[in-house]
Amino acid sequence: MSDSRAEPIDIADKLSLFSEAWSPKVIARLNDYEIKLAKLKGEFVWHTHDDTDELFLVIEGRLTIQLRAGDVTLGPGQLFVVPRGVEHCPVTDGDVAVMLIEPAGVVNTGSAGGELTAAYDDSLLD
Repeated sequence: MSDSRAEPIDIADKLSLFSEAWSPKVIARLNDYEIKLAKLKGEFVWHTHDDTDELFLVIEGRLTIQLRAGDVTLGPGQLFVVPRGVEHCPVTDGDVAVMLIEPAGVVNTGSAGGELTAAYDDSLLD
């Protein structure tokens, strides 16, 4: 381990440090993957990630991941992996907090782009 610190990451603490929706924050790295936290509210955009799967783990609230083949609804403690190349659109009825696990450099809107494309943010990485 290159980092001499051996301290846990407090997810609730990290979530308290930001409020903007649809703007994932990197909190840890695992090999070539990033562990991100995001707050979600309302409807996102339909998009795909052609080169990678995307893992959503709900921490707070209820998240529906719309898929062309049918919706998947998740509550706290539940996760779903959207397979690479599958078009999807996250939507919430209220405030939701999620953990995302995906390869470093993945753009939140995939190939769709648009105004909800978030800037890369690793400011919560200790």
